[in-house]
This record gives sequence, structure tokens and C-alpha cells, in this order.
Amino acid sequence: MINGYYISSQNADMNLSVIHHYISQSYWAANIPLSTMEKAVNNSLCFGVFTKAGEQVAFARMVTDKATFAYLADVFVLQEHQGKGLSKWLMDEITAHPQLQGLRRMLLATKDAHGLYKQFGFTALKSADSIMELHKPNVYQ
Repeated sequence: MINGYYISSQNADMNLSVIHHYISQSYWAANIPLSTMEKAVNNSLCFGVFTKAGEQVAFARMVTDKATFAYLADVFVLQEHQGKGLSKWLMDEITAHPQLQGLRRMLLATKDAHGLYKQFGFTALKSADSIMELHKPNVYQ
């Protein structure tokens, strides 16, 4: 526990209501249906930051095979809890997690948090022409 907060990587601890409320209003997954968010949480390695009282205030999930690859997604810290070092602490816990060691590649996409992720070794794609995507940005509309 740090400054009255703790981190859990137990999916059963995640508050789907808090997670869905934030993600459904995000720039990357606006209007995501609750059932889709629930399926995403259930099929990912999730991390949550909680107050002493058990209130979820931050979230991140790793889509991973736990052997070679992981994709970091849906990272947020609720605004009223920002500026307390929670995102850095959360990233420390994620990158140190036993099930995420020895991976060949870890990816993420961000529009506005490059500075945070650079602190943990993430860089721009060195060979962007080797990464392809099938992107459906309005799938939840």
C-alpha cells in the first residue's frame, strides 16, 4: 500500500461499472458496450488501483499470451486521483508482473501519454512498415 492506495491484478477485484464508465467516454473506445468491456476484462490480465476503502481509481489491462507478446490497453487514472504518481506505480507493477516477464514484444497505442511510457522503455516503432492493422474506429457507434 502506498499513500492509502493498493494495486490488485485479480480480475475479480475490478469494478466493471467504473471501468466501463471511463472507457466508454474515452477517445479510443467511445460508446463501447458494457458486454464488450466485460468480455475484454474477463479475457485480459487486469490491474487496478484502489483506495483503502476499495474504490477503484485506476485501471490497465494486458492482452497477452503470457509467453511472447502483450498489448497494453485501456489505461486510466480518474482525474481526482491524478498527480499522485499512480500511473507510474501502476506501470512499475505491470512491467514487473511475473506473468509478463521474458516477452519478445509489448505494444501499446497512445495519443497523449508518450512521456509516461518512455520512462518504462517504450519507444516509437523502429520498423513501422512491419506492423499492420485492421482498424475499425467506429465499431461502437
